[in-house]
Amino acid sequence: MLYASIKLLGRLAINILCRRIRVSNPEMLRRGGPMLLAVNHPNSFLDSILLDLLFEAPVWALARGDAFRNKTHARMLHKLNILPVYRSSEGVSNLSINYQTFDACVNLFRQDQIVTIYSEARCVNEWHLRPLRKGTARLAIQTWEAGIPLTVLPVGLNYSSFRSLGKNVDINIGEPIYAHDIPMESSDGQRLNSFNQVLLQRLQPLVYEIEKNDNETLQQKLGVRVSIFEKIIWFLPALIGQLLHWPLYKPIQVVALRYFDKTGHYDSVVSSLLLLLYPIYLLSMSGLLWWYTNSVPLAAALLILAPFCAWCRIRIKPQFDRPASVKPAQQQ
Repeated sequence: MLYASIKLLGRLAINILCRRIRVSNPEMLRRGGPMLLAVNHPNSFLDSILLDLLFEAPVWALARGDAFRNKTHARMLHKLNILPVYRSSEGVSNLSINYQTFDACVNLFRQDQIVTIYSEARCVNEWHLRPLRKGTARLAIQTWEAGIPLTVLPVGLNYSSFRSLGKNVDINIGEPIYAHDIPMESSDGQRLNSFNQVLLQRLQPLVYEIEKNDNETLQQKLGVRVSIFEKIIWFLPALIGQLLHWPLYKPIQVVALRYFDKTGHYDSVVSSLLLLLYPIYLLSMSGLLWWYTNSVPLAAALLILAPFCAWCRIRIKPQFDRPASVKPAQQQ
C-alpha cells in the first residue's frame, strides 16, 4: 500500500521536477518480468526512483547495505521494494547477506518481477561508464541455472545536472541479454567474464561520455531549446512559482547541503524529499488559504495554480550547473 501510494504521487510530481525525460525504446517500459535491469549509477537513489516511476510494473531495487543497519529503516525499505547488497569494503562478514538477497531476487523472478541492479556497484556523479563488477553476472547466471527465462535489460541513465532542479534526463534502453547469449556450459569464471563483455558492449553506447567541463557536448547531448517567446510567456507564472515554493525548497536545500553536499547523494536527497513533501505542502497552503479567506474556490484554485507555476519555473530556469566558483546554495 505504501509503495503503491508513493509511486502514484511520484508519477504526478516527476514532471514538475524534471524538464524533460526522454526514453529510447519506451515500449520496454510496459514489459513485465522476469527482468533484471542492468544500469549505470550516476545519481544515487534518484536512479531507482526514476526507473520505478517509469516502468508500469513494480520494480525492486538493490541498495547499499549500510542503509539497512537500523531495523526500522530496513523494514521501511523492504516495504518500498528495496533489498540490501554489500560491497567487500563494507565488511566481509556482511557478504553472506548478499547470498540471501540474490536468493530473494531469484524468487522474485519466479513471480515475474523486475529488479534493478547497478552494474558499476558504486555511485559517482559523472557522465562516464565505470568498470563493471560481477554482481550482475552472478545474479543473472544464478537465475538462468534455476531454469528461469530471465531477460537482462541494459539501461543507461544520463542527467543534464547533478545539482539543480529541472534537469533533462535521457534514459537509453539497449538490446536485451538472454541465456543463449552466454556460454552457459563454460566454467564459472568464463561465464562471468563473457557476461560482462556482452553487457559492456550493450551498455557502453547507452551512457554518454562527457568530460566534466565540456559544456558544449553536454548542451548538444542533453540540452533543450527554449525560445525567447517561451521565456516571455512563462516568466510571470515562473516567478510566482519560485516565490510560492521557496518555503518548501529552501529548507530542504540547506539540510541537503549540510549533510550530503560531498557524498554524491545531494541531488537524490533534494528530489526525493520534494517528491514526498510536496503533496503535504500543497495541501497545507490550500488549507491555510481556505482558513484565512473562507473561500473554497480560492483554496481549490491554489491546488492547480501552484503546480502549474512550478512547472513554468522548471521550463525556463537554467538547465546546467553553474560554474564551480558559484556556490551551490545560490542555485534553485
